[in-house]
Amino acid sequence: MADTKILISQQAPSNAAAYSALEEKFGAKIEFKPFYLIEPLSSREFRAQRVNIPDFTAVTFSSRHAIDAFFKLCEELRIKVPETMKYFCTTEAVAMYLQKHIVYRKRKIFFGNGTADSILSQIGTKHQKETFLITSSASTASDTFSKLFTENGLNFKTAAVIKSVSQDLKDLDLHQYDVLVLHNAADIKALKDNFPDFVQGDLKIISYGRSVVRSMEAEGLKAVIQAPTPDVPSVAKAIEEYLKQYC
Repeated sequence: MADTKILISQQAPSNAAAYSALEEKFGAKIEFKPFYLIEPLSSREFRAQRVNIPDFTAVTFSSRHAIDAFFKLCEELRIKVPETMKYFCTTEAVAMYLQKHIVYRKRKIFFGNGTADSILSQIGTKHQKETFLITSSASTASDTFSKLFTENGLNFKTAAVIKSVSQDLKDLDLHQYDVLVLHNAADIKALKDNFPDFVQGDLKIISYGRSVVRSMEAEGLKAVIQAPTPDVPSVAKAIEEYLKQYC
């Protein structure tokens, strides 16, 4: 199919070379439009969870947004984070982002390879007596972390520090596109908020991530390609596979 129109529900990346190459190779047209934005919880919203940050000796982060929100809340609540606080991050990139808020080399910072299991490996036996605060999004469950921490007898509490806010998409005609790429459960919420009577019809969907698949299934939506997989590790690769198979 010539001039296949594809909409990706995120901000355009700083380096879009992979997508430009697909447009040139397949004659496709790829557009980007974020369906939601991440915002920090207000101090009032956070206090409603009855979480007292000074009670914890370690905190987990899975995103840069969560780091910014956590330190913003501490500032608003006039909480001085002790230098003894330990930080467990899902990836090195997230861990390095802590430098924006703390003196990195003077703190106890640990990071995994992107999975909850890798965080558990970093905790090991050495840090298992810590009291952990698992930071999360109000829109996304942290069941994986909670389950693992519970199974391993760790003392923890989960608290939302960020939330997903649906963007106004009502001027967007989704059916002018051939393919829609969805990444997150918040994408499905934004879809419902803007188009409560949305019907998939002939619109093909590529899903990227586990949480979005569960949300799609709950809404009766189907994906022609699910990623990531070993053979399809990225969104660009998923789009390429679609174009090869269907166009």
